[in-house]
Amino acid sequence: MRDRFLYLAIVAAAAAVAAILVFPRASRPPEDPAPPETVELVDAAAPAPSASAHAPSSTLDAGRPKTPPYVHVDPESATACGEGMVLVDGVYCPFVGHTCVSFANETRDVCDRYAQDVLCEGRLQHRRYCVDVFEYPNLEGVVPAVMVDYDDAKRACSVEGKRLCSTEEWEFACEGTEMWPYPYGIDRDATACNIDRPVTMPDLPAFSDPWKISGEVERLDKRVPSGTFDRCISPFGVRDMTGNVDEWVENASGKETEKPFRSALKGGYWGPIRARCRPMTSSHNAWFSFYQVGFRCCSDASGGGAVSKDTVTAKIPRRQRMAVPPAHGTP
Repeated sequence: MRDRFLYLAIVAAAAAVAAILVFPRASRPPEDPAPPETVELVDAAAPAPSASAHAPSSTLDAGRPKTPPYVHVDPESATACGEGMVLVDGVYCPFVGHTCVSFANETRDVCDRYAQDVLCEGRLQHRRYCVDVFEYPNLEGVVPAVMVDYDDAKRACSVEGKRLCSTEEWEFACEGTEMWPYPYGIDRDATACNIDRPVTMPDLPAFSDPWKISGEVERLDKRVPSGTFDRCISPFGVRDMTGNVDEWVENASGKETEKPFRSALKGGYWGPIRARCRPMTSSHNAWFSFYQVGFRCCSDASGGGAVSKDTVTAKIPRRQRMAVPPAHGTP
C-alpha cells in the first residue's frame, strides 16, 4: 500500500511539472530573459503584460522602439472587439500571387526577397472581425502555449467567447491590405520575428512516454515570450504571426478524416521554414499535437460585417505593386 501511494505521488508531481511547462498561464517567465544566442533581438527584455493590447507598443513602454509606421491599429478596436484584440477591417483578396526574386532555399520554398508586383485573383471580399494580438494565452511577456491539438484549441477559444480563426481571417490579419508575403513587408528578416533558428531533432518515442514528454519539450523549446520582437507586427497591429509557434486555423475547404484536413496550421514556428502569411500546412489531423504547435483566437466584431462581398468601392487592381515599408530605424 505504501508503494502504491508513493507511485501516485510521483505521477501527480510529473503531471504538475508538465502543466507548468506546456500551459504558460500557470507560470510567467523572468522579467529579463536572456536573448536567444543565434538571433539578434530588438529588445532583449521581455515586456510586462500590457494593460491594453489595443494601444501601440510604443505607448506601453517609452524605452521600446516605436511601432513601425506601416502599422495602423483601427481606433474602433476598443469598442468593436474584446480585451486584447484588434479590429481587422478591409478588402481581402482570395488568391494572391507573389514572385520570389531571391531564394534562401528554393527546395523548401524559403524566399529572401519578393518582387513588388503582386497578382490578385478571385472575388474580392470585405472582411471585418477581431483577432487576438498575441498567440494564446494572448498575454504579452508570456511564452505561447504548445502541445495543443486542434480540438483543444477550438475549446479554449470557445471558453473565452471566441473561435478559432479561419484560414482567410488569419492570413488577412497577417498580410494586410498590401498583401505582403511577410507581416512586415516583402523581404525576409530573421531579426524581425523568431524564425530561422537551428532546429534540434526530436526524440519521437519520448512523446509517447508520459515520463519523458515534458523534458523533451523543454529540450527542444526555442519559443520566446509574446511581444519580444517589436518588429514582428502586421499592418493591423497583430503580433508574432510568423515564427515562434505554428498556429491552428480552421480550413473550411478541408476534410475531417483525410488530407487536406480541416485542421490546418499557419505561420510556422522558430525554425528555418517558409514563415509567410499565405502558406498553410493541412496534413495533420485534429488530434495532432507537438512541441511547436499553438494557436490564437478570432471573434466577430460588434456591429456585424464579418464577411461581405459588397466591394463596389474597392480599388484593388488585379495587378499592383506592393508598398515597401521604410527600412528599420528610418521614419
